[in-house]
Amino acid sequence: NGNASGEESCNIDWDTEDELEIQSFPLSPSCSRATNPREQATVGDGEANLHTGPGPSQSKLIRHFVGMGFPDKLVAQAIEENGEGNSESILETLLTYSALENSPQQQKPSDSDHSTSDYYENFDDDLSDSYSWSEDEDSTDSLPIKDKNVLSLAKMGYTMEEASIAMERCGPGSSIAELADFICAAQMAKAADPFLLDEEKPKPKRKFFENELWKRKRHRGCDRRTMFEDGETIRLPNPMIGYGVPTELCPTPYRSLPEAAMGPPYFYYENVALAPKGVWDTIKRFLYDVEPEFVDSKYFCAAARKRGYVHNLPINNRFPLLPLPPRTIHEALPLSRRWWPSWDTRTKLNCLQTCIGSAKLTERIRKALEDHQEGEPPLHVQKYVLDECRKWNLVWVGRNKLAPLECDEVEMLLGFPKNHTRGGGISRTDRYKSLGNSFQIDTVAYHLSVLKDLFPGGVKLLSLFSGIGGAEVALYRLGIPLKTVVSVEKSEVNRNIVRSWWEQTNQKGNLIDFVDVQQLDGDRLEQLIHSIGGFDIVIGGSPCNNLAGSNRHHRDGLEGKESSLFYDYFRILDLVKCIMAKQR
Repeated sequence: NGNASGEESCNIDWDTEDELEIQSFPLSPSCSRATNPREQATVGDGEANLHTGPGPSQSKLIRHFVGMGFPDKLVAQAIEENGEGNSESILETLLTYSALENSPQQQKPSDSDHSTSDYYENFDDDLSDSYSWSEDEDSTDSLPIKDKNVLSLAKMGYTMEEASIAMERCGPGSSIAELADFICAAQMAKAADPFLLDEEKPKPKRKFFENELWKRKRHRGCDRRTMFEDGETIRLPNPMIGYGVPTELCPTPYRSLPEAAMGPPYFYYENVALAPKGVWDTIKRFLYDVEPEFVDSKYFCAAARKRGYVHNLPINNRFPLLPLPPRTIHEALPLSRRWWPSWDTRTKLNCLQTCIGSAKLTERIRKALEDHQEGEPPLHVQKYVLDECRKWNLVWVGRNKLAPLECDEVEMLLGFPKNHTRGGGISRTDRYKSLGNSFQIDTVAYHLSVLKDLFPGGVKLLSLFSGIGGAEVALYRLGIPLKTVVSVEKSEVNRNIVRSWWEQTNQKGNLIDFVDVQQLDGDRLEQLIHSIGGFDIVIGGSPCNNLAGSNRHHRDGLEGKESSLFYDYFRILDLVKCIMAKQR
C-alpha cells in the first residue's frame, strides 16, 4: 500500500507523514474568483451603475462583492446596513441573505448533482438527518460559529473538504477572511506545483443549498454521522504505537473484542492510516467493530510507514524479529555518513513510495549546492534541498551528490530478504512499484508473532491481495511453517516473485494461486475449506490507490475503483467465517 493524508494536525507528527494535507487540495477556480474580482469588472460596473450615485470607494466595494457572485442589489443593501468600512460584516450579511434566499422553503427540490463526489452526497444526506428546517429556523444565526463559518465558506464556492481543513488548521476562532486566505494560499501553492500540470480539470462546484432533495446513499454497516459533529469516531494517535512496540515502554495493553469478531479464523487487515475522513470508521464497522491499531513503522526500522491494522489477534506476548533492524538512516546506510552535511538533520526516512526522484532533480540539486562552495549553503538553498530530500527520500552519496534509494536498500528497510524482487525479467520500475505497495515485515511480524504458540504445527493462510508475499515472508521469518497458502494477487510480476521465493526457501506446504478476488465466490471457498480443512488466518491489505495522499487525481476513498476492493476482503472473510461455522 502507498501513503496517505487527511487527518487532524494536532494528532500527527507531520515531520514524517506520508503526504502533507495541503497537497491534496483540489485546485479550485474559486481562489482566482475570490482574489481577483477584476475578471468580472465589466459586469460589476454595469450592475453597480443601476444604483444611484455611488461614490468611487462604494463602486469598488460593489464590484468586489459582485465579482464574488453576489447579486448587486443584495450587495448594495448589505453596504447600506453595515457601512463601507467593515467588509467582513458586509460579507457575513451577504452570506446570511443568500442562505435565506436559497433555503429549502424558497427553492424547488431537484435531483443532486451527479458529478459531485460521494463525500459531498453523504455530507448532504447527513445534514438532512440532523437538521429539521422550518419556518422559524430559516436562518444560520443559531448555528455555532464553527459550523456557520463552514457554511459561509461553502457558500463562497469552496468545497466542504477545503472549508473543514481550513477550520482545523486555522482554529475555530478564525475569521472568514483568514480562512479564505488559507484556502487560497493552499490552492496557489498547488497551482505552482510543476508536477500538477497534467492534472484533470476540477469538477464544477455547487453551492451548499443548491439541491434540497438530497440523495441517500448508504452502504451496509454505515450509520449516520454529520460534518457538524466534533470530528470523527476514529482519531490517529500520537505517538502511533498501537498496543505497543518493542522499542518503547508501554503499559500492559488490554482490549475487548466484539463477539462477532471472534475467530476462527483470525483475520488481519492493513491499509494507509492517513486515509480520507470516514474511511476508517467504515472499515471498522464492516470488520465487526474492531478498533484499528495504528502503527508507524519508524518504531521498527529507519523509515516511516503509517498504517492501520484491524485484526482479532491476541495483543499480549508479542515478540519482535531478531536481530532487530537498524532504526536510523546512518545505521541502515553507513556509507552515507561520510557525505552527510551537518545541516541535514534527518534521522529517519519518510514513507517508501512506488516511484523515485529523477536524475534531473538530483542534477538540479547538485548545481544549486555547487554555486555555494564556501561553507554551508544559504538557508533558502538548504530548505529547498531538504524539502526535496524528504519528498523523495534522497540520501547523500558524495560531495554535493544526492541519489534515490536503490531497490536492494528498499528491500532491506522493508525487511525483505536481499534480491527478493530481483531477476526473472522484472524491471527496476516494477521492483520499486511492488516494494512501495508492500508490508513492512518487522511491523507485521510483531503482530503475527502470537500465532507461533497458537499453531506450532503451522498455519493455513488465505492471503488476499498478496503483493510480493509480505505476510508469507513475515510468518516464515517468525519460524511458523506454512502448511497451505491460498494466494490471491492480480499482478503477474508479484505472483512470480512469490512463487520464486516459495521455491528458493524450500517451502514444504502447498501454494495455490488465484488471479482475482472475484474468483473466490461461495462455492469456490466451500470447496477450498472442505479440501484443506479451513483457514487459520485471513490476511490482506486491499489497494490504497484511492486513499493515499499521493494520489491527487482519484482520491475517492472506499468508493474508488481500486480501493473499493476492501469490500471484497470483507465479503470473502465473512463467507469464510460462515462456511467454517456451518461445518463445525
